[in-house]
Amino acid sequence: MPRTKGDHEARRRDVSAAVWKVMATRGFAGLTLRAVATELGATTGLLTHYFPTKQALVEYALELLEQRTTSRPRREAGEGLAAFRAALLDILPLTPASTESNRIWVSSWDAALSDSDLSTAYARKYARSRDRLREQVAAAQELGELPRDDPARIAAAAQSFVLGLVVQALFAPAAFPPERQIALVDGHLADLTARTNSTR
Repeated sequence: MPRTKGDHEARRRDVSAAVWKVMATRGFAGLTLRAVATELGATTGLLTHYFPTKQALVEYALELLEQRTTSRPRREAGEGLAAFRAALLDILPLTPASTESNRIWVSSWDAALSDSDLSTAYARKYARSRDRLREQVAAAQELGELPRDDPARIAAAAQSFVLGLVVQALFAPAAFPPERQIALVDGHLADLTARTNSTR
């Protein structure tokens, strides 16, 4: 009896879940066809139908990670500074789910740095994120909530700050629990708004 489209989609969802589980528990270094097959309870031969090479598996894993990242729930925020703050907090590992995603992202950097195409894709991803932050900074400047400095510079500094905080929180979660991460972001924003107030 031939497999239906529904069967194929169900199998693909199973494969996606297995790929995600391997990334979450072993990181990108442990992402192999054999590991995914074991998690799936299948043979590597079956997986080659989906991923003929390790590169194809890595590319799919990164695509899956991007999909999960962009589709996750976001904090509700207003506009201006509140929206900028919410966007920064959404990057941080403040919940078990966001911690898992961030662990996978950080473990994927090695794969991206060793592949020129992936490096280019990652550079574009972080540039898009900076562009979104820049737009929020510009909106906050229009409301008089942030200083009239170059919004691209403020966005780049904030992105660099939170990505560094992500790494510290992943390696030392006891030293950087969620409440401290939030306090550090609020301190960073307070420094910015203090500059706004000093120029009035």
